Amino acid sequence: MSLEDPSRPELDIGETAEGVDYDALEALLGDHVVGRERHRNAEAFVVRPDEVQDALFLLRDEAGFDHCSCVTAQEYEDRYESIYHLRKYDDPTQEVGVVVPTATDDPVSESAEPVYRTADWHEREAYDLVGVDYDDHPQMERILLPETWQGHPLSLDYDQEQPQVVTFSEHANPLNEDQRAEADSDTMFVNIGPHHPATHGVLHLKTTLDGEQVADVESDIGYLHRCEEQICQNGTYRHQIMPYPDRWDYISAGILNEWAYARAAEDMADIDVPEYAQVIRTMSAELCRIASHMLALGTFALDVYGDFTAIFMYATRDREVVQNILEDLTGQRLMFNYLRLGGVAWDLPEPREEFFESIHDFLEDLPEKLEEYHDLVTSNEIFQMRCVDTGVLEPEIAKSYGATGPVARGSGIDYDLRRDDPYGYYDELDWDVITEEGCDNYARVLVRLQEVEESAKIIEQCVDLLAEWPEEDRTIQSNVPRTLKPDPDTEIYRSVEGAKGELGIYMRSDGTEKPARFKIRSPCFSNLQTLPEMSQGEYIPDLIASLGSLDIVLGEVDR
Repeated sequence: MSLEDPSRPELDIGETAEGVDYDALEALLGDHVVGRERHRNAEAFVVRPDEVQDALFLLRDEAGFDHCSCVTAQEYEDRYESIYHLRKYDDPTQEVGVVVPTATDDPVSESAEPVYRTADWHEREAYDLVGVDYDDHPQMERILLPETWQGHPLSLDYDQEQPQVVTFSEHANPLNEDQRAEADSDTMFVNIGPHHPATHGVLHLKTTLDGEQVADVESDIGYLHRCEEQICQNGTYRHQIMPYPDRWDYISAGILNEWAYARAAEDMADIDVPEYAQVIRTMSAELCRIASHMLALGTFALDVYGDFTAIFMYATRDREVVQNILEDLTGQRLMFNYLRLGGVAWDLPEPREEFFESIHDFLEDLPEKLEEYHDLVTSNEIFQMRCVDTGVLEPEIAKSYGATGPVARGSGIDYDLRRDDPYGYYDELDWDVITEEGCDNYARVLVRLQEVEESAKIIEQCVDLLAEWPEEDRTIQSNVPRTLKPDPDTEIYRSVEGAKGELGIYMRSDGTEKPARFKIRSPCFSNLQTLPEMSQGEYIPDLIASLGSLDIVLGEVDR
């Protein structure tokens, strides 16, 4: 069966049949460990700020923790702290944290970028928003805010009323002297975006060309930054945070976003969710996944073909059907705000039979529509010429950048949290994880189209279960206190399989009804880092196709 755990021929250091042997990991790290903490999701080892790379290399190469899923930085009264949340692509339930404290008067820590390439952007964000500096980082500068910004918005002493003045300055030629030394050189610099539909939002690509080929590309993000993490830190667990996740990935993926927060908060506060509500969550989440993938397909075709073709309109048409179903369920078309801690806001709409019939009608028509997409898209000779063997992302490079979702599965990485770290009702249903070995733009399209089929299988099973569910057992919420105050210094990292990959939440409590630290692990943020690797030596049209194949949304990249 598709949900069976894959057999493992041998165990890594620090791994047992039951999970992680933290005592063995502590022995492996030896003198690098100066303390040990227990977080709700995993244990964490405290290491000195000048020994970060040594500790991480041991955990990656000797113990198999090849996935740096998130980096969290925060400030306490007496120290700064960075946390590296490590997992295994083969088994994400095996987790370990690496905590790196630094002094308040000199918050400098060794960079993890030589170990995990994904730490590049994560550490730049930590410097930008919190103020931790990372030694030996290849580009230690702000990533979301302008370089002229004064202060760090998530630091304890940040003055929110301080005026910020962004001065105009003479812009130097971004090409190095050696790149433009010859008068007849073919090297040139091209700005792509930020105000261009092919960048899928306000994204600025600083592109260096050698002739007609891409020599280098740098993503300039932050145009849509709203400090969503600080907004959540100012909201209460119970009532005020849940409306905001819809606004991260706002492309129909709201319930998937809400589930990421719900899973973290429920595990932190030991809140159970009724089985009936879990089935509703699973069904609605997969409807969101289909809607998201439909838009991803339509906009990607727009990128490749260059105009509003039938494919974009067909995908929009089918997405609208899903939107109508979700509107019937939640009352909203985008910002659903449907999940609640402990369950969902309300039961299925009445009459239930009509609601189920609308879903069955959509699922019945879906195979024919998917066949039509394959005729229009994947079988199209022009599409194949544009996508096959372009935007190649090898599996090991994808892992180093922390790529997840269809981007990783399109590179043959068999990683899906719905199966590998089960939540909701997924482990009770029959479905498959889709992977493709092509590692190119074409493979990522195939993965999304096939995932729509798997989501349809999940939805159909959920509908059948809900239709037969005894009326007296239809409990939509567990009994949750009106005010949640987790114990002080409770820490947790939890994630779900969003439409675009691993969407994770780190939270730390301080004993009040609001989190002391709220960190969002965006799959788009990590996936976008892979763009230079995919585009090296390609042409500009291939760069646009590669960017489209990542299916980013800037509301989640910037947050």
